[in-house]
Amino acid sequence: MSEKPLWKKGGGFLLARAEEVYAPEDFDETVRMIAETTRTFVEREVLPVLPEMEESKERMLEENPKLMKKAGELGLLAPDIPEEYGGLELPKVVSSVIAENLAEAGGFAVTVGAHTGIGTLPIVYFGTEEQKRKYLPKLASGEWISAYALTEPGAGSDALGIKATATPIEDGKFYVLNGTKQFISNAGFAQLFIVFAKVNGEQFTAFLVERDTPGLSFGPEEHKMGIKSSSTRQVILEDVKVPAENVVGEIGKGHKIAFLVLDVGRYKLGAGAVGGAKVALRDAAKYAKQRVQFGLPIAKFGAIKEKLARVAIYAYAAESATYRTVGLIDEEIERLGKDQAVRAIEEYAVEASIIKVLGSEVLDYAVDEAVQIHGGYGYIAEYPVERAYRDSRINRIFEGTNEINRLLIPGMMLRRALKGELPLYEAAMKLQEELLEPAFGEPPEDAFERLYGYVEGLKKLALMTAGIAAQKFGEKIVKEEEVLLRVADVAIAAFAAESALLRAKKRGDELSLLATEYYLTEAMDRASTEAQALLPYLEEGSDLRMLMSAARRLTKHDPVDRIGIQKKVAEAVLEAEGYPF
Repeated sequence: MSEKPLWKKGGGFLLARAEEVYAPEDFDETVRMIAETTRTFVEREVLPVLPEMEESKERMLEENPKLMKKAGELGLLAPDIPEEYGGLELPKVVSSVIAENLAEAGGFAVTVGAHTGIGTLPIVYFGTEEQKRKYLPKLASGEWISAYALTEPGAGSDALGIKATATPIEDGKFYVLNGTKQFISNAGFAQLFIVFAKVNGEQFTAFLVERDTPGLSFGPEEHKMGIKSSSTRQVILEDVKVPAENVVGEIGKGHKIAFLVLDVGRYKLGAGAVGGAKVALRDAAKYAKQRVQFGLPIAKFGAIKEKLARVAIYAYAAESATYRTVGLIDEEIERLGKDQAVRAIEEYAVEASIIKVLGSEVLDYAVDEAVQIHGGYGYIAEYPVERAYRDSRINRIFEGTNEINRLLIPGMMLRRALKGELPLYEAAMKLQEELLEPAFGEPPEDAFERLYGYVEGLKKLALMTAGIAAQKFGEKIVKEEEVLLRVADVAIAAFAAESALLRAKKRGDELSLLATEYYLTEAMDRASTEAQALLPYLEEGSDLRMLMSAARRLTKHDPVDRIGIQKKVAEAVLEAEGYPF
């Protein structure tokens, strides 16, 4: 097996120039067909009943299982399940495209996501042959719905701090589970629960628990801000007796399951968030063309155009980063073999965290601006943007909060560097020598190369700050959260901008190149601000002055007519009545 280039390694984007990215323009006919099938399913089956599901918990509990069976009949629950167990075993891009096109379904998209991701993949990747034969066909068809029970009242971000216990009895033939799980999606109608507990109070382990198991009970439906068409309840375990054959994976190795499925959940959430941003943009653009004020459609006003353009540009960057990541995962699975899918997904944990943060924050921006464009009507439940605004907020908490994911991004890269898997420290040392040079040379005349120089500036700034912080704090850097958060933001910007730029090159159109230039130069300005806040905490005196000068050089760019770009992108949005890329 040939060694892959550094830019294709997980986290390697910061250290080497990428040559290409997988993008929506690369979707084959199968992917496009499934995307269309998903959109049609949402329009015909979900949206007509969604208002009732939102307003009535009884209708929500009644309609979700019905819709899941219809989704199962269409194959929308089966892409990640092997064919021998009733699945389709398709590339990860397929399940990501499904997640994107389910976004308009609101809370029902959460039902599907919890079922197909964290509720099914532990069995796919860690289950025994008997567990796979018993459960996967039912989960693929929608006959059974699954739920993932990890979070507890006192253990959210600190997942390994759970208190639920699993006590072995009858010479280890059975386990008795006790504890309370909090905020469990699908709990109102799931037939199968993947429950995490500590064997003898110490060994973090996953178990399969069926709904009718004695001792398993549920709290009432939570009254939520959004995603009201999904079920969220406590799962209460009181002397729940399960056979030893219901252990998923190995005793004491449940953390491997928990972390892997979170990685999958993160990149799928990124795809779903992109879909949600596109829907918000579509609704805002259509409304802006219809709403007349001062004798003109509000779409004619620059303040509205600016909002539409910025949402489109940010969604383009997030979409580019998302499918770049999914493409890398699919390529790695193909390289290693399908039986090594776990390794392939783990490889890109850094990128999964990036697109989770990026996508969820782009979606929040998109729905906020969509409500603003609607004005007072955006605050009325009759308009879809009202629900979209409420539904969006959970995404910055789901699959690990954005703060946790920001801390993970540099943290995971530093750990890989210590293991010798990424030459991060070598690159940082080389960069320090380079920064002593008086200049970086003249900027290239070629537009693409000029913009790529800006991308490299962002990468170098992330490397420079990470390297200085690692030297200053050593192993204690994990406690310097304010530092890690800022390094993460620069790294996220670099990954998104590079993804957008390489996709623009593939597309070969002016609009995507302009959108990338807008996103990239704005990101550089933010990165400069971050560096000014961070560097005085890391250094002082002449060293600080030298680093501040280097940071300014790394984030320097030519003047950009952002207002002009906004006008062009906005016109494209209005012409398309939505996402123009």
